[in-house]
Amino acid sequence: MKLLRTIRLDPSDTFVFERAAEPGEWAVSGAFMFADADPDALDGKPRAAFRGGFLGVASFGWSTLVQIVEASEEDRVAVVEMLGRALHDRLGAPDLTVARAAAEEEVAFAASLCDHPRDTLIAVRRSFEHGAIREAFRTLRPRGDRKPMRAFSFLEVEGEDEAVGETVDLVTLGKDKPNE
Repeated sequence: MKLLRTIRLDPSDTFVFERAAEPGEWAVSGAFMFADADPDALDGKPRAAFRGGFLGVASFGWSTLVQIVEASEEDRVAVVEMLGRALHDRLGAPDLTVARAAAEEEVAFAASLCDHPRDTLIAVRRSFEHGAIREAFRTLRPRGDRKPMRAFSFLEVEGEDEAVGETVDLVTLGKDKPNE
């Protein structure tokens, strides 16, 4: 079985997101965090998380990239339990049974993204279209023989059918706004 873990190739997540996930955390898509959000009202760091963040299950922080890793059944059960407790304690799920069921779905979805070789990196591009959240996932793999991954030493992109019609100013995103 394979699941997703957060990875940090450079320090940018620490200033792009309000809370950055720690490297190596189990991860899920995290789109549910925006289920009740007004996409037009999102700006700055919350908007960056909406557009391109995976949710670290332990910290509820965000990561730009996740890595496909081998996992045991015990790992999967632990991730479901941790996420279920967070859904109940942090987000107000009515009870742990409901929270665990939702966590099972989130972890199953994350596992469904792992139909690629181990160590493949995945990025997400999230948008709001026709009243629903849409996610598009890209995979990044090392070229040629398997070698240890290093930042900026690879790029074979799958799923990049859409032209990116926006630019992101990382310096502006990294600045804290007053009263935030």
